[in-house]
Amino acid sequence: MSEGDKPLSTTPSSAKRADARRNERALLDAAASVFVTDGVDAPVRRIAAAAGVGMGTIYRHFPTRADLVVAVYRHQVDTCAEAGPTLLATAASPFAALRQWVDLFVDFLATKHGLAAAMRNDPDGFSALHALFIERLVPALADILGAARETGEVTADITPYQLIRAIGDICAGGERVDPEYDARLTIRLLLDGCRS
Repeated sequence: MSEGDKPLSTTPSSAKRADARRNERALLDAAASVFVTDGVDAPVRRIAAAAGVGMGTIYRHFPTRADLVVAVYRHQVDTCAEAGPTLLATAASPFAALRQWVDLFVDFLATKHGLAAAMRNDPDGFSALHALFIERLVPALADILGAARETGEVTADITPYQLIRAIGDICAGGERVDPEYDARLTIRLLLDGCRS
């Protein structure tokens, strides 16, 4: 085979698959954003509008609401897990990275709290997703917490798992139940307490 006869590295089908993956990520990002503001029971038309697609596109990818909620859940777990190293590399300090990561995690919790209702008929599937949550997010938080400890920004003796559980418990009440409650403020106080 001569130099000019080499196959192209990107075939039309692989370019199409890459485009489809980008479109699905954009749809999942839009759904996650809507879930944060309106909950997992938000109308599909609102998600479609936020994603800039028709409702048929959503139903083609995710035939049921549970399918969509599970896909958003997995997407947000991946996003949180992958954000850790980037935040540590770009934030002003490890503690700033911790705050930014926790903000992402709190957004994710809106989906997580709706997942139980969406998967009430599939307890084994729910358990598998919870295991994924622990497997991916505890190590991500451990790296950030470790970096913050190394710089002396975090002195509290709290494990990543304890911190994830504490944040989850703080968010469990949420603003939907009590409009006077500000979970993010309470979490900021918790993080500030980790410094002293």
